Amino acid sequence: MAAWSDTHALVTGGSSGLGLATAVLAAERGAHVTLVARDEARLATARERVLAARASESQRVITRSADVGDREDLMGAIASASAETGPVEWLFACAGYCTPGRFVELPLEAFEEHARVNLLGVVHAARAVAPAMVERGHGHIAMVSSMGGLVGVYGYSAYSAAKFGVTGFAEVLRCEMKPHGVGVTLLTPSNIDTPGYAREIATEPAETKAINGIAKTRSPEETAKLFVRGVERGHFLVLPGFSNRLLYRLEGLWPEAFFALFDSTVAEARKGASAHAE
Repeated sequence: MAAWSDTHALVTGGSSGLGLATAVLAAERGAHVTLVARDEARLATARERVLAARASESQRVITRSADVGDREDLMGAIASASAETGPVEWLFACAGYCTPGRFVELPLEAFEEHARVNLLGVVHAARAVAPAMVERGHGHIAMVSSMGGLVGVYGYSAYSAAKFGVTGFAEVLRCEMKPHGVGVTLLTPSNIDTPGYAREIATEPAETKAINGIAKTRSPEETAKLFVRGVERGHFLVLPGFSNRLLYRLEGLWPEAFFALFDSTVAEARKGASAHAE
């Protein structure tokens, strides 16, 4: 409790899903919380949930409506929240989305939008708080990539491109922030049971669905607990699930076996789709 009490935790994507579950845990630990998202109505609902989770009634919970993909909008929202609640000690960059589809079928605009929201949304949030953290000599920047940001997944050409960028950014930031006493944590989950994921699986190719079936789907609350625990323990990489850790290491140590596994999964899915079409 002491590490969180009377500090400021800011969560992008805080109106639902993983972001909201993470904000609840920060409030339970005694932090003041800022929720950042686009939809003001959903932010108001989320704020009530976070208020109910506070360890003390003295904790402040505020909201800021902003598009994380808009640099001026996001950085202005973070500056405003910091002026009201104090410098951000804990940044949780949770905002993101996925539109699956085969590369030759996805509009090129999808790649630009995924990079704008999923990658630059993290970069802009981190840049808004990192200079002050470096000056103070403490703070923590926690960001969300994906298993799709560690290994390439069929149907995720736009999503994985952006999330691989988050992974690379996080690795560089860890190196640069460590000498200043600022922590960096990267969460790389697979499937999280959120409204966004429900929309995603409704349109994903059969091959993508088959690969996603390898990994367990977790609740936002379960994933948030792993995320926050990783931050508290000073871990850089939080990779939930034994099968995910195995796949990650398999690609690094034995890429031929990794590709053979994914290729066979794709082939079986295509075979099943063809049989169903007949």
